Amino acid sequence: MTLLTVLGSTGSIGVNTLDVVRRWPDRFAIHALVAGRNAELLAAQIAEFRPKVAVAADDRSLTELRQILKNKGIPEPDLGCGPKARLAATVDPAVGFVLSAIVGVEGLEATYEAVRLGKRVGLANKEVLVSAGKLVMDACRASGAELIPVDSEHNGAHQCLRGGLRSEVTKLILTASGGPFRETPLEMLANVTPQQALNHPTWKMGPRITIDSATLMNKGFEVIEACWLFDFQPKDVEVVVHPESKVHAMVEYVDGSVIAQVCATDMRMPIQYALTYPERADAPVPRLNWSEATQWRFYPPDFQKFPLLDLSYQAQRAGGSATAVLNAADEVAVAEFLAGNIPFPGIAATVAETLEHMPSREPASIAEVLEIDQEARRVARDIISSKRIPSETAVRA
Repeated sequence: MTLLTVLGSTGSIGVNTLDVVRRWPDRFAIHALVAGRNAELLAAQIAEFRPKVAVAADDRSLTELRQILKNKGIPEPDLGCGPKARLAATVDPAVGFVLSAIVGVEGLEATYEAVRLGKRVGLANKEVLVSAGKLVMDACRASGAELIPVDSEHNGAHQCLRGGLRSEVTKLILTASGGPFRETPLEMLANVTPQQALNHPTWKMGPRITIDSATLMNKGFEVIEACWLFDFQPKDVEVVVHPESKVHAMVEYVDGSVIAQVCATDMRMPIQYALTYPERADAPVPRLNWSEATQWRFYPPDFQKFPLLDLSYQAQRAGGSATAVLNAADEVAVAEFLAGNIPFPGIAATVAETLEHMPSREPASIAEVLEIDQEARRVARDIISSKRIPSETAVRA
């Protein structure tokens, strides 16, 4: 029996992870549920999965959770809140698998410590490697921890790379749906609304990752992650737009052969793969129907229309803290766009100027990464509040 800590249990990845666990009661059980501020859902998860530990985001959420549990007659597990409780739930010796799915750098410290202790980690938190890739991978090599990607594209790449020797690989190809604006003319992007940007054509995700998919920043983050996970240089990671989202990743080998990973667009597939690796278990979702006629399209992304993708390549090439700054500035800018304070192109403009204002340096610890993250957020907010956002023309240039 493998005991799990789920970081982000009330988010979409966490909910899907619990659904996979539900299907394998003799193989997996929950040690700890670490959630945000959705006390009602966390209480329901506690009632069903009976974890030893449950962690809420803050004192207010914890108080609400206690009241809900009391009102419904649900036995309390060991309860806590905040970073220290989150970390303790992760590093407990009983935990054999950590699912890292907290959005943002809030999940960085706990995930790093899990890796440092040699635990198997299912990684669905992009910020872990985007902000601290070198530190995390150095810790992974030192401890022998297994880092299994859960994002569909990296999970697909992980599967494709099992088809040959790493020395035989020439290129990794990540697919992108293109988001809701793949066919929207560049000149119309300044007028798009948050509601339009949140209408993703393929996946149901949280607000930030959905906006990042609309700007293709999400794909830029995946390029950075892939470089760390699979030891690629940025020039060897290619992005192609694939609206049907059936092919999640492809790997090109020296002889010109390309191996692709194809499956249903359902996150339970990569989650189960990470949980059962190196085994393959029965599919948790309906299989693809190959008797139906279908068309798969592939075409290059428009770097002019989606400048954040190019900025991601630039940041990874720059190295050091550049990618941490990239992530922090983007999170601030996305929040400001969702609040209606900046236009859609202003997200890229804010990120670009924040990178210009913060020279890259090499962080020596997770604490230093978090300091850089906070500094980048302050700079991004100052840029927005002082209205020093470059024009749309400047961003395109």
